[in-house]
Amino acid sequence: MTTIVRVPEELSARVPAEQRGPGRARDDVRLLVSRGTGVTHHVFRELPGLLRAGDLLVVNTSPTLAAAVDGRIGDAPVVVHFSTLGDDGRWAVELREPDGRGTTRARAGTRVGTEVRLPEGVRLVVEEPVGGPEPVGGHPLDRHPIGRERLWWGRVEGGTVLGLLRGHGRPIRYSYTTRDQPLSAYQTLFSLPSPDGAGSAEMPSAGRPFTERVVAELVRGGVGFARVTLHTGVASAEAHEPPYPEWFTVPEASARAINAVAAGGGRVIAVGTTAVRAVESAVGADGAVRACQGWTDLVVTPERGVRVVDGLLTGLHEPEASHLLMLRAVAGRAAVDRAYEEALRGLYLWHEFGDVHLLLGEETPR
Repeated sequence: MTTIVRVPEELSARVPAEQRGPGRARDDVRLLVSRGTGVTHHVFRELPGLLRAGDLLVVNTSPTLAAAVDGRIGDAPVVVHFSTLGDDGRWAVELREPDGRGTTRARAGTRVGTEVRLPEGVRLVVEEPVGGPEPVGGHPLDRHPIGRERLWWGRVEGGTVLGLLRGHGRPIRYSYTTRDQPLSAYQTLFSLPSPDGAGSAEMPSAGRPFTERVVAELVRGGVGFARVTLHTGVASAEAHEPPYPEWFTVPEASARAINAVAAGGGRVIAVGTTAVRAVESAVGADGAVRACQGWTDLVVTPERGVRVVDGLLTGLHEPEASHLLMLRAVAGRAAVDRAYEEALRGLYLWHEFGDVHLLLGEETPR
């Protein structure tokens, strides 16, 4: 891991950038740029001047869900986090309890058969833990070493999850934020609704700083965009847990665009670790990206490396997060360590409403 021991609490972004002062916008967050071990400091709206004609930005179109719903188990209040829609219509859920500050904490005591009363007479019945102890569903999540009492397969009765989230859900909120935010604060400019109502329990936050003016300037400068979809589950995996399987789609048009840029010597720059995972999951043995969709359990590490992605635009990650392995795969450990030292020294802000980091590898032949 990096030399960072912990991120100071005061560096957590507590509200979105546009709420930090008059006239502020999403693209007013700061932008740390790494080129090898060289580091420069910018504002996000300067991004078009930092890229070049022929570059391709790969963006995640997954919409953020209002994934937190209040319920009760007996007389006790609980909060259900709807994480991942399974192939059989069940959802992987996390049951938490209110902490009295508008956020939640881990809840003990969930077991098979637990029933949660939800609004409008809807019930959630917990059927089995995700991943065991003896998985019967055959779902990719069940083959992941996730905590046995953290995520559970549950089935909703008396209504639909989509209707429940639409009528009574709110975005998942973490303790470092100041207050609840509307769902619109968690959608990126690239979000598109999914036909089946699936989406991300957590915002694909690397895309959040993009505004229409930034995108227009990028396009005028010859930078292209390619869409992929990857639905993220509830918070990032616990410390040192690998990311668990997620549903992704790489459309044919995006695969063609990525291959064309790679063949032409341009740079493929992923917007977010989710975009890296989707693209790298679609790479064949010949190094070409192909249109595909399904569950991916790919973990991008320095040992595995990246085969298509040349750069990464991402938020700042906690030192224990497995995402840092992906950053090192793109830019190398020395570059990531140097950048994070600068981010701490420069008082950059962490988390989904925080500042962002552009990593560009050393210029080497593909």
